[in-house]
Amino acid sequence: MTTNAPRPEILRYTAFSSAPDGGNPAGVVLDATGLDDSAMLAIAAGLGYSESAFLTGPPEDLDGRQGRAYSIRYFSPKAEVPFCGHATVATAVALAERTGPGELLFATRTGTVPVQVTEEGGTVTATLTSVEPYVEKIADVDLAEALAALDWPDADLDPAFPPRIAFAGARHLVLAAATRARLADLAYDFARLEALMHRLDLTTVQLVWRESPTVFHVRDPFPVGGVVEDPATGAAAAAFGAYARELGLVPEEAVLNLRQGEDLGRPGELTVTLRAGDSRVRVGGTGVRIS
Repeated sequence: MTTNAPRPEILRYTAFSSAPDGGNPAGVVLDATGLDDSAMLAIAAGLGYSESAFLTGPPEDLDGRQGRAYSIRYFSPKAEVPFCGHATVATAVALAERTGPGELLFATRTGTVPVQVTEEGGTVTATLTSVEPYVEKIADVDLAEALAALDWPDADLDPAFPPRIAFAGARHLVLAAATRARLADLAYDFARLEALMHRLDLTTVQLVWRESPTVFHVRDPFPVGGVVEDPATGAAAAAFGAYARELGLVPEEAVLNLRQGEDLGRPGELTVTLRAGDSRVRVGGTGVRIS
C-alpha cells in the first residue's frame, strides 16, 4: 500500500455467536484493492485476532452474480493461511448487512467456497460449503511428538476416535480426549507444537470430546498463527465433519453441534451438516459486529 493511499475501513465482527463477546473475532476489510501482502499482514497483526479477511474483486472464471462474488485472503498475525472458516462467516455477515442475505461466492487459495446467508428476527446466519475434503493417517512418530507437546499421555485419548489429519480447506490434526476434564486442561509447549505443525503443514490441532452422538466440545491450539488458542474454528469444524463421517463415527447424513470457546470465556456454536451423496461439509453459525 502506497503512503498516500487512503487507509481501508477495517471492520470487526465475531463469528459463531450472536453476542459480541462470544465466538471468534475477525478483522474484515471489504475492499483490500490497494493493499499488498505486507499491508494485509500488518493489519492482521495490529488487530491481533486469529485471522482477518481481505476482499478484492473476483477472478474472471468465478461464476457468481455481480456484487455477490469476491476473491478472499486470510492473514493471521504471523502469516497468510489458505482458508479460514470463522473469518469467512464474519465477512459474509458483514456483506449481508450491506447487500442483503442470499448466496455469496468466495474464491480462496484452496478453491471456491459458496456461502448461504439468511436473516431471521434480526439474527444473521452464514453457512459455508467446504472444498473437497480428505482424511489421512498420521505417522506414529508425529503423533508421539504431538502428544508430548500437549503433555497428553496416550491413556488420555478416546480410543473410539483414531488420530487423523483432516482437510476441508486447511489441514488439522484431530485428537479426541477421553474426558471433558482432559479437554479443559490445556497447557502445551507452544514452540514444540508450532515446529511440528509447520513440518506437517497443519493450521490447528482439533481437540475433541464427545458429549453425545451429535454434540462435541472442541478446542484448537493455533501456535503457527501466533495465537495460543482459536476461540471458534470453522475450517477445523469442516475437517472434523469429514473425519467423523469417513471413520463411521457419525451417519453419512447428520447435523453435528460443535461447542467451542467455553474454556476461554468466549462461547460459540458451530453447526456441521453432512449430506448423503455430497462429500463436502457445511459449517454454519451466527455472526455480529463488534462495536
